[in-house]
Amino acid sequence: MTQFASPAPAARFAWWKPLLFLAVVLIGLWYVKWQPYYGKAFTAAETHSIGRSILANAADSPWRAALDYAMVYFLAVWKAAVLGVVLGSLVQVLIPRRWLLRLMGSNRLGATLVGTGFGLPGMMCSCCAAPVTVGLRQAQVSSGAAMAFWLANPLLNPATLVFMGFVLGWQFAAIRLVAGGVMVLGIALLVQRSVPETAVAAPLLPHESHERFVTRWLRVMWRLFCNTIPLYIVAVLLLGAARVWLFPHADGAVGNTLFWVMLMTIAGCLFVIPTAAEIPIVQTMMLAGMGIAPALALLVTLPAVSVPSLLMLHHAFPPRALWIAFCGVAVSGMLLGILALWLA
Repeated sequence: MTQFASPAPAARFAWWKPLLFLAVVLIGLWYVKWQPYYGKAFTAAETHSIGRSILANAADSPWRAALDYAMVYFLAVWKAAVLGVVLGSLVQVLIPRRWLLRLMGSNRLGATLVGTGFGLPGMMCSCCAAPVTVGLRQAQVSSGAAMAFWLANPLLNPATLVFMGFVLGWQFAAIRLVAGGVMVLGIALLVQRSVPETAVAAPLLPHESHERFVTRWLRVMWRLFCNTIPLYIVAVLLLGAARVWLFPHADGAVGNTLFWVMLMTIAGCLFVIPTAAEIPIVQTMMLAGMGIAPALALLVTLPAVSVPSLLMLHHAFPPRALWIAFCGVAVSGMLLGILALWLA
């Protein structure tokens, strides 16, 4: 009697993977972002301050300034930076790629809006959001959706808007919300139309689907770490030294003129700060005499892009996309400052 082998059962979908990713996201963001920011909002409401400017008391020596700034900066962001690398690697190994492609894989406005929405609860600075953005791009998310996710994290951060309202005034928060929304969608759509997806797609290698989860995750995380963090550290040190020249008048008066709008716009696009650090920076400089126009330019450029964050994305986007992001933020900051000058 001939016996026939029964067909192999179809592989079951591993529901534990997306559930594990969701758990890491919720626990990580609660510990690193949501819970600390909840308490900080009450502090901002009561004291109209969220702390000292990170640019205060800059050393005259560039090397001393670099070390001092790096220490203060990394103490403020290291938890979020670690979480960013973890999430950027886990999104590649726990979330089915077809899910990401269905939500964020097209070149339509809907995918860009989804990327923007996913960026809102992250509340990360541009550097800490960069590893997650790299992970999304490695999973073949469209350039527009990934760019929207990256820019929405710092520009549309709900906690930052609340802090800004209590510290600087709700008119500043409203301007930041409107300008940030225009910047996120506008720049993301420009990048989407300008970047050929086939040039940056990272296909799944055949052996990756057969690797054990932990093995693949550690390999992906190590690759992500090597491609982002070393450049990040070096760039922060260099900018810490350069703040002696980038913000030479941080403790003095900055006039309400086109010259200062342009200067603050350029400095804001180059420099790197932790989440919401633009608020005490602008508060301190306005108390020292800085005008409204350069203040608004700083409020939209400081959090949006920086040299370290752009360097961290050099494997995820082609140079053209990063230049569009940099120039888009710079032009937006300059136009906002010019509009403030015109209305003054």
